[in-house]
Amino acid sequence: MGEEVRIERDSMGPVEVPANAYYGASTQRAVLNFPISGLRFPPRFIHALGLIKLAAAQVNVELGLLDPRIGDAIVRAAQEVVDGRLDDQFVVDIFQTGSGTSTNMNANEVIANRATELLGGKLGSHLVHPNDHVNPGQSSNDVIPTAIHLSALLAMRDELLPPLATLRRALRAKAREFWDVIKTGRTHLQDATPIRLGQEFLGYAGQIEHGIRRLRQAQEELSWVALGGTAVGTGMNAHPEFASRVCARLSELAGVTVRETEDHFLAQSTLDAVVHASGALRTVAVGLGKIANDVRWLASGPRAGLGELALPEVQPGSSIMPGKVNPVIPESVVQVVAQVLGNDATVALAGQGGYFELNTMVPVAAYNLLQSVSLLGAAAANFTEQCIRGLQATERGPLLLEQGLALATALAPVIGYDAAARIAQEAARSGRTIREVARERTSLSEGELSRILDPASMVGGGGPPEA
Repeated sequence: MGEEVRIERDSMGPVEVPANAYYGASTQRAVLNFPISGLRFPPRFIHALGLIKLAAAQVNVELGLLDPRIGDAIVRAAQEVVDGRLDDQFVVDIFQTGSGTSTNMNANEVIANRATELLGGKLGSHLVHPNDHVNPGQSSNDVIPTAIHLSALLAMRDELLPPLATLRRALRAKAREFWDVIKTGRTHLQDATPIRLGQEFLGYAGQIEHGIRRLRQAQEELSWVALGGTAVGTGMNAHPEFASRVCARLSELAGVTVRETEDHFLAQSTLDAVVHASGALRTVAVGLGKIANDVRWLASGPRAGLGELALPEVQPGSSIMPGKVNPVIPESVVQVVAQVLGNDATVALAGQGGYFELNTMVPVAAYNLLQSVSLLGAAAANFTEQCIRGLQATERGPLLLEQGLALATALAPVIGYDAAARIAQEAARSGRTIREVARERTSLSEGELSRILDPASMVGGGGPPEA
């Protein structure tokens, strides 16, 4: 459409490329071949890929495999990728070649052309060559899986684990705040024996704590990377020390542990570590969904529902009903949960895409894994700040407790199960309390009834949790 172009060449011949683009022929072919979705690798992935190229150039110079002047230009160009200054140059659709070769070449071409420019050359001149200079010791088949692992490690560290830790602390703070609020427990959505509201929140904090532990395990799995296997895991055309040195450099640069896999054939033919990490994210999501749903149920009403919690009022809830306030923050959380569960299903199916020496559903697995990390981190942070911190306990839980039929459970060891059941049934029919019926149907004194039916004696010992 009249846009200025230049001619770049690859092994298949000449291709017209936008004149000012840093990418080249291979990338342009991929743009034309995959006009599918408009979805791109997230910046987190691209920056991790740039970091791999940067470390590879440094190591190749150290090993005497790359001219220092060219290597320095590659490092400078790759740093611009890491810093996000060239994000707009990564233009290949997620739904592309299953190995991610198009995106690996996108990175090679962008870095090569930018390095060429830094050396005073013209774009497309191949003064710095995308394959010969940027890609030595590498293959898309080991670089792209390594970029998935590295980007996921960084995303978990920066975007997800801190908000989850903050949410856990907020839930434990509410457990302490609500410790003296004794209310009716519920099993099967029916009244059960008493529980402290603080104990419920202690359970929620435990879910998040265990989710964090599972994510730490996933990080350990992700720390082993495929780099060094090149095409099929044999390491052909890679220096024997290349991968171990690059991994050491990446660990230093990124601040996360990255290690060369002990089994390259496993690392390149499967996405097992990615599937495992997605499973850990799914578990965290399910836990968040349980907490969000409990909170909105406990806050239901406020008069025709449970009404045991009061939610922070963050926005009007209805366009027609004045004064209505909805649990919009928990609702946003459960929608994120649904998305993460769908992402996990996609990652699991992608994990089945390993045929012989290569998995060919790598890009879509990366996209969904990283989206899940980002969504969960953002949802956890928002849930903490706009909902959990502002929750208040109402009087309704303790007031309903005296009317609860499950208090008859405390009578069973004294008068027997059947007699206690008859008292509960009579209380249900008459609308009276367990205490009132037991006063008529048993010989227990008022003092004995007060002791036996004291809710505080039914919720276990121990004090509120520490910070």
